[in-house]
Amino acid sequence: MYAFAVSGADAEAALRRLAPALDGRLGVVRIGEAAADGGVAATRTDTEYTLDDGWRASGDDLSPGDALDRLAPDHDYAAVLGAVEARVPTLVVDGEGDIEDPLVETSDADSLDIEATVDAIHETDPYETLESLVASVKRSPEAEYSGGIATFTGRVRPKDDEDDPRTTALEFEKYEGVAEERMRTIETELEDRDGVLDVRLHHRTGRIEAGEDIVFVVVLAGHREEAFRTVEDGINRLKDEVPLFKKEVTEEETFWVHQRD
Repeated sequence: MYAFAVSGADAEAALRRLAPALDGRLGVVRIGEAAADGGVAATRTDTEYTLDDGWRASGDDLSPGDALDRLAPDHDYAAVLGAVEARVPTLVVDGEGDIEDPLVETSDADSLDIEATVDAIHETDPYETLESLVASVKRSPEAEYSGGIATFTGRVRPKDDEDDPRTTALEFEKYEGVAEERMRTIETELEDRDGVLDVRLHHRTGRIEAGEDIVFVVVLAGHREEAFRTVEDGINRLKDEVPLFKKEVTEEETFWVHQRD
């Protein structure tokens, strides 16, 4: 799923123009003042979560990230309207606010270049969760031959040892283009194994807080033995072969991990 935010007084009108050009299921997350409108922001919206004091459909207290996580398994796009608290690329419509490195910036909704904006959205990293990756392999044409799905989730560990300073976050950067190409190659090579039907690898980048998920490996296989073995090989190969750079932020210092190795 591609996730993005739309910021500015003209955000509603901009999304209304943009939505028909997005080919797939679209979810909209409304926050703060945008939640007060309560209507459908776009000309076509398959699902809409409204966030204010809570999620109005159920009364649950959802963060923007929680809402995006719920959309990810069965939506192609998600747009966040209102106060931009979700860590997703942002389309700035009228120059309001202090958005660093916006995805697209335009003076008003009528000036928005729809084709260029869609292209920019498709160049961003997809918003994936363990659930969205599992849902994806379940839709595989090979799923009818599968007897199991095995997964691995890597998280930000606050401490290795009781006496260690607490790790508050990790920041990841990737070698653009090369990292994604290498992950796709690993997926293909693992899928060539007997009994392995589909493999998905995903590594998040940017700042990831303590306790949050970093990396996922999902394997659709005929039997549990090849599924478990392939998950282990998948995460090991990703860590060994994919060019990703990790900065660790602790309560005492910040450092690039590769410079300490």
